[in-house]
Amino acid sequence: MRPRRAIVVLVTVLTTTLCVSDSFAQQGNFEREPINYLDAEVNDPVAQLSKKLESGETTLRYDDQFGYLQSVLEALDVPVSSQTLVFSKTSLQLHRISPRRPRALYFNDDVYVGYCQNGDVLEFAATDANQGAIFYTLKQSARDDQPSFVRDRGNCLSCHASSRTQGVPGYLIRSVFSDPAGRPKLGSGTFLTDHTSPFEQRWGGWYVTGNHGEMRHMGNTICEGDEYTFDRDPGANQSDLDEYIDTDDYIAPHSDIVALMVLEHQTQMHNAIAAANYETRQALHQSYQMNELLERPKDYISESAQRRIAASADRVLRYLLMVDEFQLTDAVKGASDFEAEFASRGIKDSRGRSLREFDLQTRLFKYPCSYLIHSPAFDALPKQVREQVVARLFAILEGRDDSPDFEHLTPKMRRDILEILIDTKPEFTGRAS
Repeated sequence: MRPRRAIVVLVTVLTTTLCVSDSFAQQGNFEREPINYLDAEVNDPVAQLSKKLESGETTLRYDDQFGYLQSVLEALDVPVSSQTLVFSKTSLQLHRISPRRPRALYFNDDVYVGYCQNGDVLEFAATDANQGAIFYTLKQSARDDQPSFVRDRGNCLSCHASSRTQGVPGYLIRSVFSDPAGRPKLGSGTFLTDHTSPFEQRWGGWYVTGNHGEMRHMGNTICEGDEYTFDRDPGANQSDLDEYIDTDDYIAPHSDIVALMVLEHQTQMHNAIAAANYETRQALHQSYQMNELLERPKDYISESAQRRIAASADRVLRYLLMVDEFQLTDAVKGASDFEAEFASRGIKDSRGRSLREFDLQTRLFKYPCSYLIHSPAFDALPKQVREQVVARLFAILEGRDDSPDFEHLTPKMRRDILEILIDTKPEFTGRAS
């Protein structure tokens, strides 16, 4: 029998920890149980490729101009059309980045690849279904007979695990007022951007190709003064980047506006899923510890844990359904094959519809429900939170949940999205039957 005073003290400490906040209560604890971020085995796409390199099943080709870039994009199934270019010094190899030599970023649903001209390494961030964002580098050297991925041991988390990434190891798109050298003028402010961001706050320090009518963004422009004198007009509606850079230095000549819009949505959608995964696992872990101390049933879930899980489910749901999405006031058109290639990867229903179809007239997607509902990360959510997301999503789409947060979804949108999910997502097929 435990001394009663010791139990009371320990219960008090744990209860205080649990009740600090029902929202992201354990943001700083992901390096410990039950997450073990740095030590748990991962199976993200880069980890899978790394194993194939080690076994000799796969090799990478080295190119004198781009190093391993083109070969690794092929191996990871990352489309060249996803190329976006960022010239602000806001990443690992900042000394390699400038308005004349921007950093190139490529992505698919689960992997992000960063390339700098004459860079020492290629940079990778990959989504593990259970652990979220995992960071790697690959040395750009022809002298290595067998190139290998090196996993980051925590350095990247100084920027990639904060409130900007929803409190977990994750991704972010920053918009800054960049000086002529690419240095962000932090005194003028910065913006974390996603699908809710006003157009005028997006892509400072990035190059942007494509048309967007009378709307204005911060891309393609150097900040010579401050945020009050910054002129967005010169960077608008650029079909190419020839006046800014030598595009022969990159494997594609564009920095596509539609790719940028997808990237903004995808990064924070991934973060919301990872945050719900972490929060649920942590809430359950702590609840089960309390059960042992209080001699409750082993699988009892405390009210505090239930509130935390419910809040996490709500955040995922809001991102999935594009709540507060910025409404476009002009049509958007990209300057590459990205739109067609991205849409072609969609999981289609019996009528040929997919959540990856674009609207680009008043909003990003034709059917405002994130395609990442089909991702391994969503499927790997602990059942306690995933079932809540699915149940409430089903209720919203059927019209049984009339919360004002989802007023942007017309009855037709709800019906179309539900029909697509019933055809393409087993959890919905089962509910429909």
